[in-house]
Amino acid sequence: MADLSGAHVEAFLEMMSAERGAAQNTLASYKRDLDDARAFMKRRGVALTEAASADLSAYLTDLAAQGFETSSQARRLSALRQFYKFLYAENLRGDDPSGIIDAPKKSRPLPKILHEDTVGKMLTLAAEEAQRPGPGQTDRLRMAALLELLYATGMRVSELVSLPARVLNGEGRFLLIKGKGNKERMVPLSRPAIAALDAYGAALKAEAAAKDGPESPWLFPARSKEGYLPRQVFARDLKALAARAGVPAAAVSPHVLRHAFASHLLQNGADLRAVQELLGHSDISTTQIYTHVLDEQLQKLVHEHHPLAKKPKTDD
Repeated sequence: MADLSGAHVEAFLEMMSAERGAAQNTLASYKRDLDDARAFMKRRGVALTEAASADLSAYLTDLAAQGFETSSQARRLSALRQFYKFLYAENLRGDDPSGIIDAPKKSRPLPKILHEDTVGKMLTLAAEEAQRPGPGQTDRLRMAALLELLYATGMRVSELVSLPARVLNGEGRFLLIKGKGNKERMVPLSRPAIAALDAYGAALKAEAAAKDGPESPWLFPARSKEGYLPRQVFARDLKALAARAGVPAAAVSPHVLRHAFASHLLQNGADLRAVQELLGHSDISTTQIYTHVLDEQLQKLVHEHHPLAKKPKTDD
């Protein structure tokens, strides 16, 4: 029997153009994907129009073996789904073999991590700039406080910029954070963070007293819709600080520092459950993305200390 797959693909593309108004780029993408699948099926000795679910699974497995990203695999599966729905609607097939095929799961990318020394450079520069007197010192003290708090607690940037001013009235050793779903968690503060917060708080109160106006309810007040520092402004200022510290600005963001907080804790022996609590993750599976750090540490441990990893001594 003649293989009419090519003709059916053309008919499918005509339908997508005429009835659904698909753009030329979309049609070209569908054609490439379906032609590739048709060539694979031909090598298996089966027509694309006659392919079974097992054939489609084999095709996706082949794509993965070739190194295609899961997003590319999912796109090709989507094209096949549309094609088989068309065949079914046109009574050219009595079933849809793609119906029971699961879409390839996207792998969660590993977070970008900053080295401890890199974060140290930024913290040192922020502290030095904060001590420089003159116009804008309060803003420099604010940056030092923001950076110290972020690295000390791993807060989400939205949690950080919206901290209430009343945290300045606390004892200083711990910080109460209101996270997602209004869930509260207590996180300890480092000594540098406490010092930076105290210095900034004193400057903030002095500035408010000089203006003889009402004090803001926010720790980081700003002329914005919310009344506190927009996270985009903090992200911009953070990149500028990174550049001044000789750190590539593109590698730095508030979220990257949150990753650094978690990864550096694990590198230094912290328990995964404790890190979960500090980050405010409701599910530990979210925190487990950082376990690649532990994997690296364990590999290093085995390579350096396992008896079988040590080179045997040779007789002189």
